[in-house]
Amino acid sequence: MTVRAFVAGICRSPLALVLCFAVAPALVSPHVCAQEAERGHVFEGHVRDAGTGEPLAGAQVSVVGRGTRAVTRGDGTFHLTGMAAGVHTLRADRPGYRGVTVVVVVGSARARRAVAESAEVVIELSPSPIALEDFVVTATISERAATEALRPVSVMTGDVLQRQMTATVAGTLASMPGLAATRMGPSVAQPVIRGLSGDRVLMLEDGTAVGDASNQGADHTTALDPSSARRIEVVRGPGALLYGGNALGGVINVIRDEIPTAAPHHLTGAATLQTQTATGSLAGSASAVFAIAERVPLRVEVAARTAGDLKTPAGTLLNTDGELWSGGAGTAYVADWGRLGTSFRGYRNHYGIPGGFVGGHEEGVRIEMERVSSKFRTVADERPVGPFHNLRFDATHTWYTHREIEAAGILGTLFEQQNASADVLARHRRWGPFAAGAIGGRVSWEDFGYGGSLYTPDTRRLKAALYLLEEVDLGSVQIESGLRYDWTLADPGEDRVSDIGEIRDRRFHSLSGSLGVLYKYASGLVLGASVVRAFRTPDVTELYSEGPHLAAYVFEVGNPSLEGEVGTGLDVFLRFESGRLRAEVTGFHNDIRNHIYGEDTGRLSRVLLPIYQFRGSDAVFSGFEAGVDVDAGRGVALEGVASSVQGSLKGTGQPLPLVPPLKGHVALKYEKPSWYVRAEAEMANRQDRVGEFETSTRGYTVYNAAAGVRFTLGGRLSVLTVSLVNAANTEYRNHLSRVKEIMPEAARGLNVNYRVVF
Repeated sequence: MTVRAFVAGICRSPLALVLCFAVAPALVSPHVCAQEAERGHVFEGHVRDAGTGEPLAGAQVSVVGRGTRAVTRGDGTFHLTGMAAGVHTLRADRPGYRGVTVVVVVGSARARRAVAESAEVVIELSPSPIALEDFVVTATISERAATEALRPVSVMTGDVLQRQMTATVAGTLASMPGLAATRMGPSVAQPVIRGLSGDRVLMLEDGTAVGDASNQGADHTTALDPSSARRIEVVRGPGALLYGGNALGGVINVIRDEIPTAAPHHLTGAATLQTQTATGSLAGSASAVFAIAERVPLRVEVAARTAGDLKTPAGTLLNTDGELWSGGAGTAYVADWGRLGTSFRGYRNHYGIPGGFVGGHEEGVRIEMERVSSKFRTVADERPVGPFHNLRFDATHTWYTHREIEAAGILGTLFEQQNASADVLARHRRWGPFAAGAIGGRVSWEDFGYGGSLYTPDTRRLKAALYLLEEVDLGSVQIESGLRYDWTLADPGEDRVSDIGEIRDRRFHSLSGSLGVLYKYASGLVLGASVVRAFRTPDVTELYSEGPHLAAYVFEVGNPSLEGEVGTGLDVFLRFESGRLRAEVTGFHNDIRNHIYGEDTGRLSRVLLPIYQFRGSDAVFSGFEAGVDVDAGRGVALEGVASSVQGSLKGTGQPLPLVPPLKGHVALKYEKPSWYVRAEAEMANRQDRVGEFETSTRGYTVYNAAAGVRFTLGGRLSVLTVSLVNAANTEYRNHLSRVKEIMPEAARGLNVNYRVVF
């Protein structure tokens, strides 16, 4: 990795101030400079190939901790607008190259006196077949390198996100360590982290909750389209006190920057076109950010997908076609003190659930899902208030509806949900013994409505929370501790006695806490451990549900007397990163008191559906995750991922349902900056530790291959990826698939994905 800065040229404007940057000691040159525009400092520079000196288009250059970013053009130039005087960390990334981090000082009076010329910063990127030292923002006090996160995290971005892209977020992430996906066809998938799913996995969109009903049924896919995501971050384990104690399994944050953080110097964005032969799908998305006024950026986005029935080696899985549309717009006013902005998003997804199950319609059920959301955000980060350097306020509103249509257009089940929330977060830098910290609070209101054949009462839910996180930096040792208090009221409208028990108001309150320790060796080795106590409030469905849910093929019966879940999680992890190796191994143990699950009563409902009633029993989940990337030299790289989890009831040792088997993949890749080829073997062990309603699933090995080419067209980076999935046309079944008894997973297929970054 080399970064070279040099001074050259004359100021473009005689009124421009000369800005200099003191670069970290490891860098070659001591100073780099930029120019100042009327509305603030504008960082201008180039990104080039370290070996050939050729300019690189499509490189992402961002200011760490600020959200400001730019994309290089065909000549390698970039502009970062609205730069405040002070110390900044710049990050440059591009597929096929190793990322570079540069520490700079902007607006130094000493530098202005010493230098009479403007400057041109040149960042040189070295080719690498593996990506190193990514940055994360989810569940951390401030943006930081993934190697310094105090809990296990994973990031999917760039070529990997493009290659793994499917119709659902859960399907896109299923190959990551510790993750799996429950499925009911190609359009329906829910994420599973360490054997936990539903609202134990918190789904976020740019850091705020999605607000759908994906946790209220196996047929409810998450109301998120991944095609326009810039990156997706995953936090594994119950350590996300910033977002809520309910996340016993982890957090998934889909980041697309709906509210822009700076007015770009020129139009930036991306467009994607994708097709998959296994479903005959065609999908496309496009997003663009541009300045409509000096301090006012605008971001617009649109995405669409259409797909047919899934083809498998054993035949076609009927009624799994679907159509999706998503679009949004966001804008902001960028002031000297910070920014305020708003965004709006519409989402519409119509898809099919296959038939053939006991009690279900032979021809299946159609789902009509719609979501409209809005968000307002204010951030003050330029003028400190007391000890706080960053203040943020978020307000969100979401309207969501989900209709299940039976034969002849009959409405079988209706879910409606409306929610509003407000969040306040204040971050501080060093304050006494604390190197960094955050304090915040949240209030939310949710209104759940039910119809069709459901007898679940319409319910209102109120939530409030306060939390505090602090970090202590002792050099090679970093300590993070946190506390969170949550209060919840579930109100079903009126008290009454039902077949499921006494339906009444329920109130829950709890105190959650976490403690994490990170020890960094000089050799690049990092050892970490964290212990977390988290609390989960029973969901409305678990408390009050009563009625057939045909799309999920169960008759769900709630339990109004349920108590909350209390989880105690322990993570121990070891990381290592050098110039040619990145590896992480994690062991975890999650002890959950009063784990809530649906127990088979052994009875059938009047419509011949099996009756499941929710109950709570102590449970334990334990396992490991491992991932390694090796640069073997000359463009050759090896990759390996493995994860395993076991979930059991503590009293009886009985296995819990929907727990994935030992699974993972190994891959061999040859990569150059302009192209790559990849061969992969995806494997899963036999799963015979099954819950009450499950059957065992055989192990399998599936072979995949991919090739990609990167080229500059019209001054813009284009990436074309072709993937061969299930190359041997293997007939295999995903243990977490609800339709595995009918059909196996997808047959041999070709996926083609084209993406242009501008």
